[in-house]
Order: sequence, then C-alpha cells, then structure tokens
Amino acid sequence: MKNKPVIGRIITLLLFLGAGAIPLAPAHADLGIFCERLPRPAYAALQKHETSNDWFEVYEVGPGIWAIYEPFQWQEVISYLIIGTDTALLFDTGNGIGNIKAIVDQLTEKPVQVLNSHTHFDHIGGNYQFEKILSVSTDFSIANSKGLNSEMVTMEVSAEALCKGLPNGVTQENHQIRPFGITGQVREGDVIDIGNRKLEILQIPGHTNDSIALLDREAGFLWTGDSFYEGPIWLYFPETDLAAYKQSIARLAALAPRLKALFPAHNTPRANPAILVEVQKAFDLVLEGKAKPVPTWEGTVTFEFEGFGFLMREDYTRPATH
Repeated sequence: MKNKPVIGRIITLLLFLGAGAIPLAPAHADLGIFCERLPRPAYAALQKHETSNDWFEVYEVGPGIWAIYEPFQWQEVISYLIIGTDTALLFDTGNGIGNIKAIVDQLTEKPVQVLNSHTHFDHIGGNYQFEKILSVSTDFSIANSKGLNSEMVTMEVSAEALCKGLPNGVTQENHQIRPFGITGQVREGDVIDIGNRKLEILQIPGHTNDSIALLDREAGFLWTGDSFYEGPIWLYFPETDLAAYKQSIARLAALAPRLKALFPAHNTPRANPAILVEVQKAFDLVLEGKAKPVPTWEGTVTFEFEGFGFLMREDYTRPATH
C-alpha cells in the first residue's frame, strides 16, 4: 500500500510522454521507459543555449523568452524567463532541485521579479532565491509560501523520479521546498510592463484557486501554467475545482484565434493555441459522461485525447453539477 502513490505517479508520468495519448503502462513499469523517450521531439527544432547545464536545459522560444526546462525529473517542469528592455519576469521557479538563479543570472543582468503560475511545489522550489515575489495571495498561496518538507517532496528526488543523478549537494534527506516571502500582490487584469512587453494577469482558477495565465496581447503569447500542457492535465487534487476549471479553459479557448503560441509549464515549451479549443470540447465531454475513463491508480482515472488528457479522481467521472 505504501508504494501505490509512487507507482501511480510513475504510470501517470508515462502518460505524459507522447505527443498524443499513449496506453497506460502496467503497475510494474520500468521508469527507464520514460528516460529512453528523452529528448522529446519538440526540442529538435530548438537551439539549446550555452547556459544549459547538467540539470537545466535552456531554449529561446520567442524573442527574449527563455524556457528553463528540467528534463531529467519526472515532472519535466518548464519555467520561463521573459526579458524586457527594463526588467525581467521569471514565471515559475521549478522544483528547487537545481540552482535556477544561477541560470537566470547568466541570461540577464536586468532586475528580476518572480511570478508563479500557481503554488504547487514543483513551481515554487526556487522562489527563495529571489527578493521580489509577486502572487495573487490566496490563502492557498500564502500557506504554500511557508515551505514544505514531506515524503511527497522527497519523492521528487528519489531514484524512481530521476533519469540522472542529482546536482551536487542535493539528497533525499535535505531536499525541501523552502519558505519565501511574497513582496507584492497581483490580481485579474493587472499588467506588468517589463519594457517593450506588457504582460497581463488572467486569474484562471480550477487546477488550483491561485492559478493564473500570463498574456502578451500584442505578441499573441499565452503562458498557461498547469491549466494546459501536452499530457494529462492533473485535476485530481483536493484543491481542484472542476466547475472553475470548466470556466477557465473556456476563457482560454476563446482567446485562441488571437494567439500565436502557448507556453505550458510541463513537457514541451511551445504549443499551437488551437489545441485550447479541443481541450475545452474534451473537458465538456468528460463532464457530460461522454468520455471513457481509464483506471490509473486507486481512486483516479485518466481521460485520453489526442495530444492531451485529464487525470481526475474517480468520483469526478460523473457529470459535474457544482
């Protein structure tokens, strides 16, 4: 029983791997399957930057937009450094396993402030390294800013979660999500002007109540956080609100015709905005009971579609009425 969550997350991880839906792996699946599939084909068209190191790979995915990718850990988190003519914004800081500030310092000398797509631990791990942290400051955000040291976090640096060794000095015994201070609050409609680029805050609750997207209307760029990425979107947490997610994904889908690129927080750093419309349609099918659930691990199911999916609690397979 103790190992079931680990096995389940390995299975879910394997679901992340293809551009489209792939079959569920058996419970005894070897994590090496995940490692053997790297690198993802999407990265073949991108030039890896010289700042890349043994933990992070860095790619320019737009003018002054750097994807800072953690490919060797099962979350495959992507943080984004967006550099303007005056300042820079770091959208998420990853798992806190590697030294993300060392990467950022090599990419820009401009003042940097951090903004998180939401405060799940795999997106706030490097926050403590920065002085300026912006947040929507919900109760969930504030609670998570106090840090986390748990079995769930140490599992992120276990052998099962990795394709290579940890950075020097990082162990299961000492890895934790360190506390950080929120120094500024943002809310719906706020615009962060970093010089020659204006980034608008869209509050899109659902995955969590503090989930946001970041919109550059002029360029047609949208950073989606965990509300969309190419893989099963995790919607099984206690803090997940499916009714709110339904509204939020519909809002993002409505933006799709005016967008040129999506920048998700896991797996691949750039996606076609048209897929948001497909995600909205698919999620409606799930809530209407018209999509087939695939058992994943105890109490959860996955709904598989072309290029994405949803990981949800089994009791959410009924049409939502709340």
